[in-house]
Amino acid sequence: MSEQPPPVPLFLAPMAGVSDLAYRLLARECGADFTITEFTAAAGLTRRDAKSWHKVASDPRESPFIPQIFGGDADEMVHCTEMLAEVADMVDLNFGCPAPKVTRHCAGAALMGHPEELLDMVERCIEVSDVPITVKMRLGTGKGPDTALELAGRLESLGVARLCVHGRTLQQRYTGAADWDFIRRVVEAVEIPVIANGDIVDARSAAACIEATGAAGLMIGRAAIGRPTVFHQIKSELGWQVSPPPWEAELNGEEKPSEAGARHWAWKRYIELDDEVNPERPNRNRKRHAFAFTKGLPGGKSLRTTLHREPTAEALAERVREFLENSAAENPDNQAET
Repeated sequence: MSEQPPPVPLFLAPMAGVSDLAYRLLARECGADFTITEFTAAAGLTRRDAKSWHKVASDPRESPFIPQIFGGDADEMVHCTEMLAEVADMVDLNFGCPAPKVTRHCAGAALMGHPEELLDMVERCIEVSDVPITVKMRLGTGKGPDTALELAGRLESLGVARLCVHGRTLQQRYTGAADWDFIRRVVEAVEIPVIANGDIVDARSAAACIEATGAAGLMIGRAAIGRPTVFHQIKSELGWQVSPPPWEAELNGEEKPSEAGARHWAWKRYIELDDEVNPERPNRNRKRHAFAFTKGLPGGKSLRTTLHREPTAEALAERVREFLENSAAENPDNQAET
């Protein structure tokens, strides 16, 4: 039986401290169709800050390569787009981040409250770019009318190639339910692809979101933190994918690996990829991933209280590997969601 392409593609969301290159490559191996870099400040990139450019490093295995940038200064955003267009397959502009450290500079989701400034910024970025420009946004700021619907049509007119809509406002951040009905209104208002984001955590919610929104793709954020296997799980349970999961080696004679067994494989693979793409530069995200990979498993909370004391990244990786290996052996009936 040949493998069929998914009805809609699955995206790993751009998340600060999560979507580093090694994790993006891992997500691809686990079934993500598209990955986007950590959202990165245009100011840092235009000033040639080494840490900022490290966030938008890529690899031939990551295709297409989509860096995401944010900023409140239009000139910086335009300059940054021009620089990235030389190496990227497309450039994504972030108008969805609700973090105060971003929005207080009138960047990220704060620009949803300044639609004319947002549109001018996007138009100028499109003018200097030789690659498609895409946009991620929220419904609005939560103060006054939501602006996403009006902006969607105008962004399409400017030449934006694709939209991603998170079904919450800036004020909501990540509380309350994502408004899939509003996303449907955006889908119906434009001809360009619209990607739905918010509250997609498993196969059931993925199917429900497609039904509710009619979106051309699904973006998964928090549900993929520490659980990159979610992409294969969704595709497998919905009948989109018939190939075995890459962690099949962890089966150990069982019909399915345990959740810990799947995570054990994913953690080992993440460390392999991280060592490969960061041979000389310590990855500060490794500790955050270590915490995420142990959540929801018996004994994970106790382990996390000790991880801060690990002296090296190598020791941290080994502690988590041993924990997941033992968890897989001790909990064979805790089935992975594959």
